[in-house]
Amino acid sequence: MIRKEILIGIFTLILVIGTGWLWLSPQGLSTAPDVTFKIIDGRQLNLKELRGKPVLVTFWATDCPGCIKEMPHLITLYNDLSQKGLEIIGVAMSYDPPNQVIELTKHRQVPYPISLDVDGSIAKAFDNVMLTPTSFLIGPDGTVLKRKIGEMNMETLRKQIMDLLSQKQIVANG
Repeated sequence: MIRKEILIGIFTLILVIGTGWLWLSPQGLSTAPDVTFKIIDGRQLNLKELRGKPVLVTFWATDCPGCIKEMPHLITLYNDLSQKGLEIIGVAMSYDPPNQVIELTKHRQVPYPISLDVDGSIAKAFDNVMLTPTSFLIGPDGTVLKRKIGEMNMETLRKQIMDLLSQKQIVANG
């Protein structure tokens, strides 16, 4: 009887791990979707117009502790690398009240564009993002190079972006 319970436990554990891996694995998009972001300052920003630059699209919410923890690091990354060609776009989830998004980004002095995804269409276009933070690193050619659910390793991310920016320099100078 104990052996049967152990086997059922092992099977359940494998099923849970397998389901979790499928749910959280970076499968899906290989090319960034053609979306237009509605920025809180009134501008519209089309993702295809940013080709030629590395772009980090990060989905977040005002009530997400990991998102708030990442924000100062993203601000530093943007301040350090935007002049070299990096673009960061923060996308507030559809359930986030716009006034809270605007208030938080002003309070935190977020320098990169913040988009309101009021109808959820941007999250849907990015392979139906439901969890925050979720980030996509998009190469200059529009290829999704990385999808990360949860907080990013900022040191690794910075290195990846620096590599992309240096490749861009080589192409520009070559």
